[in-house]
Amino acid sequence: MTSLETAEPIIRLSIFMGVFAFFAILEAYFPRRKRTHSRTTRWPSNIGISALNQVVARMIVPTTAMALAAYNAETGVGLLSYVVMPTWVEIVVAVLILDLALYLQHRMFHMVPLFWRLHRMHHADIDFDVTTGIRFHPISIVFSAFIKLGTVVLLGPSVVAVLVFEVLLNATSLFNHSNLRIPVAWDRIIRYFVVTPDMHRVHHSIRTCETNSNFGFNFPWWDRFFGTYRAQPKDGHIKMTLGLDKFQEDRELRIDRMLVQPFCRTAETNSINRKEKNEVKDDL
Repeated sequence: MTSLETAEPIIRLSIFMGVFAFFAILEAYFPRRKRTHSRTTRWPSNIGISALNQVVARMIVPTTAMALAAYNAETGVGLLSYVVMPTWVEIVVAVLILDLALYLQHRMFHMVPLFWRLHRMHHADIDFDVTTGIRFHPISIVFSAFIKLGTVVLLGPSVVAVLVFEVLLNATSLFNHSNLRIPVAWDRIIRYFVVTPDMHRVHHSIRTCETNSNFGFNFPWWDRFFGTYRAQPKDGHIKMTLGLDKFQEDRELRIDRMLVQPFCRTAETNSINRKEKNEVKDDL
């Protein structure tokens, strides 16, 4: 095991905590929307489920993406092992492909009913802030981990590329889920390079046609290329309703309700194949 692999948990945790605190403070002073529920109502469950996810993943997932990348480098496994390129180019290419894989996984989680049942807990948050970016069901986290490992095996990225991707993913997920007010003129420019809170908030709309758009986590280019980009919510960011229509009660914010939510019998209202009438796709 390399020193980088050994230090990975500390590096990722340190950056995560720093970025989390940074955006938590910013969104408190520069909020985009008024909260419908206090932090004390939502944050214990959202943070608690994130902590539980880390424990479950460590217990079930046999290895980490970085450890697998190190093994691939020793054995010459993966597509990138057959291509000679400068280190920085390999990192950029690997991060872009890994991000594309994440975009496709996200769309699959909306398309396949089984995966949607697991993923919808993330969408059931009726507020939208930095803790929404860490609110995922443990089973969904395990599925995502195995998909990531499979992608690493096929791609064969370097250990450094995987670390860069992991750190970037954690940081951008916290950023684009934050309730941070960014001036419209700035947002217009920033969203050409990275997914902004206003761009991703559309994805958390209660409207099905808006939920099934803006799937990107890191980069916005995949949504534009594959035609899933939606610039603004129909009702505007201030008046739009967040969450899912079947999970609007306050009790759904409790961690016990979050854990059993995939097993609740309710209509699957967010199939990606379902289209709402009179869809509006205004470009920013």
